[in-house]
Amino acid sequence: MSEKLEAYLDEIGHFLSGRAEREEILSEIRSHILEKAAAERGVASDAALDAAIAAYGPARRVAETYLDDAPIIAPVYKRFLARYTALLFGVHALLTVFAVASKGTFVIFPFLFMPRLGVIDALMYLPTAFLADLGFVALALHLITRSRKDIRLPWPRFSVDLDEVRPPKKAVWNILGFALMLVVTDFALYVYYRAHTLFVINFDLDAPRHLLTPDADKRVSLIVLAMLASGTAAAFARIFTSSRWVEIASDSLSLVLIGLLVRQPFEGVFAVPVPERVLPYLKTNVRIVLLVIAAFVAFDLVKNLIAIGRRRLAAR
Repeated sequence: MSEKLEAYLDEIGHFLSGRAEREEILSEIRSHILEKAAAERGVASDAALDAAIAAYGPARRVAETYLDDAPIIAPVYKRFLARYTALLFGVHALLTVFAVASKGTFVIFPFLFMPRLGVIDALMYLPTAFLADLGFVALALHLITRSRKDIRLPWPRFSVDLDEVRPPKKAVWNILGFALMLVVTDFALYVYYRAHTLFVINFDLDAPRHLLTPDADKRVSLIVLAMLASGTAAAFARIFTSSRWVEIASDSLSLVLIGLLVRQPFEGVFAVPVPERVLPYLKTNVRIVLLVIAAFVAFDLVKNLIAIGRRRLAAR
């Protein structure tokens, strides 16, 4: 047997996967080349084999012709990629919220390790967790596809299929939502302009009593104003477009601003007397509320990212 033929087959095999399938394909190619060489030259000599190999084409191109009909994930399983990824990431997000709130580390070996996380750590961790979940689900679906078995994947019937989620449509409600957000934002700006704060314990803006100390008051007030401005801008954009990128931009900015709020120091921020025994409970409850809001915003962000990804895959 020609060494050049074996080297050529080894090169083709480098681009193929699956031992049994690879051997079957290489055996077929070997037979074709030997038959072609014998048919053209009368005998499969080295020169005849060299000519047949040259005519067969580059190894990678030959391998690709055998892979055209072998999808990475079978079409019947593609919708489960988004379903299972969203489900796993939802669990990851809830556990992340719990880890931040409890300030603890917990392990479910060998399935889960959740280290102690701060708020910024959690915001950096969640995108990585999403990619890990996506990769795990894609690998599992690929292995199921390669098994060539008829496997019925479970999914609750009461769940919402992402295929059925429609992008928001233009409606009078978008205009009303923008008008409401504009009124709230304008009122907040007016209060801040008059009182230099959004947090007062009386309604006399000429002589306001501040709830928070000056430094904390300014930081928190500006963050809240930025959140209101972001919501107003998103509401305005929804009047003219139903693009999910509007929601993605709004959700991303909201997560950053919520993270900044949670990161604010809680000790010594009140300008009015607060019982010491109440402060730990107040601090915990405020952070839990913010983290729950962040979890819902993160879920909406992931939902829109998945919807855009699915639409682009379908367009290819």
